[in-house]
Amino acid sequence: MSVPQFTVSTDLWQVRHVTRYRYAKPVTFGPHRAMFRPHESNDLRLTAFEINTNPVSVHHWLHDVFSNSKVIMNFDSAPPSDCLEITCVFNVVRSSVDVPVFPIAASAQHYPFNYPKEQIPDLLALIRPEYDHPDAAVNEWANKLARAAGDDTWTVLTTINNTIHKSLAYKRREEPGIQTPRQTLELGAGSCRDFAILMIEAVRQLGFAARFVTGYLYDPVASQNGALQGTGATHAWVQVFLPGAGWIEFDPTNGLIASGNLIRTGVARTPSQAIPLDGSFKGASDAFIGMDVDVQILALAPTLRS
Repeated sequence: MSVPQFTVSTDLWQVRHVTRYRYAKPVTFGPHRAMFRPHESNDLRLTAFEINTNPVSVHHWLHDVFSNSKVIMNFDSAPPSDCLEITCVFNVVRSSVDVPVFPIAASAQHYPFNYPKEQIPDLLALIRPEYDHPDAAVNEWANKLARAAGDDTWTVLTTINNTIHKSLAYKRREEPGIQTPRQTLELGAGSCRDFAILMIEAVRQLGFAARFVTGYLYDPVASQNGALQGTGATHAWVQVFLPGAGWIEFDPTNGLIASGNLIRTGVARTPSQAIPLDGSFKGASDAFIGMDVDVQILALAPTLRS
């Protein structure tokens, strides 16, 4: 019997993320927290990282409860300013397989299934729906898709992922906040964050462990013709835990699974725990004018395939 041959692609990318806060008059700045450093793993390796601010700040790093790297920027010695600019530049090596294989444990290949007892204490908070009273409309929607998919676990998850991608309209939103899953279904549209939380809530109501992922999505070819949504900006997607296979990435905005174009910078139970950048200022309540975000992702070398 022949052994299938899969192609491994390796890319070297540079991400440049610039955020500018603009004010009508000079203000002083409180601490700002950023989650820009990639979440490294066997398929994602950081080779260079730099973060700078204007006015200048003092930095210290910490790992949060999910082991994400966060930088705290303190502006105690900075003079008042009518603009705050935060620039992060990093290089990553990203590898992926053209046909990924997910060795789901035999006990979890058919839905519904039970997680192993030793895993439940660690996964329980990620299985429990985020909303105190699970929405009946979301529950009905999720169960309808699960019934249509049959008892194959993988088909249940891919059906939900693909249905969000194909049946809902993508609308980019820069303002903070997340639509509720019910709102996204009723509106038939949302941002990548809205689609991610809809899938998370749906699969949690079905008994899966899921978490929110923040980072970037890049495709130098597809981003030019609009084939992918959310490129060239911060992006959000989902990880679902399956026994034997571990955490698997689903991008319901684009219908992608374990895509080599995803660059993780943080994982969390809820979106509020994975905000890329937040902070405060001291000044008149009407001083804030607006915020500009510019994300550029460049390929530093041709894709290597082996």
